[in-house]
Amino acid sequence: MLFVHGFLNEAAIWSGVIDELASDFRCVAVDLPGHGRSAGAGPGTYGRDHVLNDLRQVLDDLEIEQAVLVGHSLGGYLSLALAIEDPHRVIGLGLVGAGPGFRNPDSREKWNESVRALVAERDLPEGMEVISMHVDSMVMDRMSEIEVPAAVVVGGRDKAFMASAGVFEKQLNVVSKTIIEGAGHMVHLKASAEVATALREAFL
Repeated sequence: MLFVHGFLNEAAIWSGVIDELASDFRCVAVDLPGHGRSAGAGPGTYGRDHVLNDLRQVLDDLEIEQAVLVGHSLGGYLSLALAIEDPHRVIGLGLVGAGPGFRNPDSREKWNESVRALVAERDLPEGMEVISMHVDSMVMDRMSEIEVPAAVVVGGRDKAFMASAGVFEKQLNVVSKTIIEGAGHMVHLKASAEVATALREAFL
């Protein structure tokens, strides 16, 4: 299992989930560019294509031919994108508080504005906010191409991504949908055992 964190998080945020799953799966968590221990390579290197190539490189370096990708928020979006582009490498998807992006240009721009506002007063690597911004609807448009099983996990209080879970049920081969009551967007941090159980039951 390759674990991909969300925007402004880092690999360590998966530690509780990985502790629960380490006896059943080989678990690898990555720091996305500009996050955690990954300094990034400067402006112009945070777009989707660059970041997907980074994930491919991790798999290559670790000699992992196929993996279940488990992604939270941005990490879930990137996992979907990689499953579309490299279907031979992705054998399952764990989508935790994740979304597929936006087809409506106005919705995309509203999201991008929220990202700009979020980073405005933070000391972040120059240009890093691009990693969380949307420029097209590729994932939305091609999501139905994904055939591998998907486990969807969402916090009961995570209303925005609850709607995304419904989209996944229509477009993906969803083998399980787990709603963790009382949890919000950081469901994997607050309810790591429950998230791990959902992933184990879906992919073991």
